[in-house]
Amino acid sequence: MADQRMLVIVEDDEAFARTLRRSFERRDYRVEVAHDPEELADLLGRFRPGYAVVDLKLGNASGLACVQTLRASDAAMRIVVLTGFASIATAVEAIKLGASYYLAKPSNTDDIEAAFDRAEGNVDAPLDARPSSIKTVEWEHIHQTLVETGFNISETARRLGMHRRTLARKLEKRQIR
Repeated sequence: MADQRMLVIVEDDEAFARTLRRSFERRDYRVEVAHDPEELADLLGRFRPGYAVVDLKLGNASGLACVQTLRASDAAMRIVVLTGFASIATAVEAIKLGASYYLAKPSNTDDIEAAFDRAEGNVDAPLDARPSSIKTVEWEHIHQTLVETGFNISETARRLGMHRRTLARKLEKRQIR
């Protein structure tokens, strides 16, 4: 693995990226920030991190592509996907593509650093017997369709058979990040 104290943050929200960067630098990480997949590809040409924090939604791009790029760069890298747009579908895809962990926002530096250390699954994780609510099922379906369309809201609305403004209002309630 690359230097264990080198971290790349892939986040399009500059204020959040700056805050996260400072927090990890105080913990003695050497941190670089990329704001989109292209910037990440350029960064990996000169920086070899052992850790990565990737936002799921990067403007019009998907952080899942970044996970794939990072995993190809270093198979041992510890990658945490951090998002305010969490769903089972993207969690599964992130892990399949090589993420080590998937955290929903709000999460802090302690949560992320703890996720870096979780190398194995937990067989004692509680199993929730509570069925999904209608809202959760709806959200999962919306999110899966968003992923399939590359987060294109117009195309997602068309595929779901709803007006674009209706979908936009639903997404505003979830505060996509």
